[in-house]
Amino acid sequence: MRHGKDGRQFGRNTAHRRAMFRNLAANLVNHERIITTDAKAKELRRVTERLITKAKRLGVVAYTPNDKLSASDKAKRLHVARLVGSFLPRWGVERDGTKRDLVEKLLVDLAKRMAERPGGYTRIVKLGPRRGDGASMSLIELIDAPPVQPIESESATA
Repeated sequence: MRHGKDGRQFGRNTAHRRAMFRNLAANLVNHERIITTDAKAKELRRVTERLITKAKRLGVVAYTPNDKLSASDKAKRLHVARLVGSFLPRWGVERDGTKRDLVEKLLVDLAKRMAERPGGYTRIVKLGPRRGDGASMSLIELIDAPPVQPIESESATA
């Protein structure tokens, strides 16, 4: 029987697959758009939307400063932060090299931005085949992601 067999395996064992999705989800939360294969993007959507929903269900508690919360609200926020932190790595690195707390970004920024949206926090845009092996590639991004900022290279400024 096929009970409890949902999700793609990607030719990996459970630990490798979990690590792959932890890293993909962390990069998606940090950068708000990433390019990956179609199949990985479709599975990553399931993972990321569950994380955002966990943060969003807190409501205003998610993005209220900690010193203004009651003891029970602090406990609720801590519980959700630990649930999310058990899957997401705590720190991510921005494009400029600075560290960013991913759990706080999810609770404060993304929960606030997605508060009115009833679901469907990600968008998948198909890009076509990858040049090397022909794998179909996709851009997965958060719905209200800010526009892409071009990277300033040293040769462009000279």
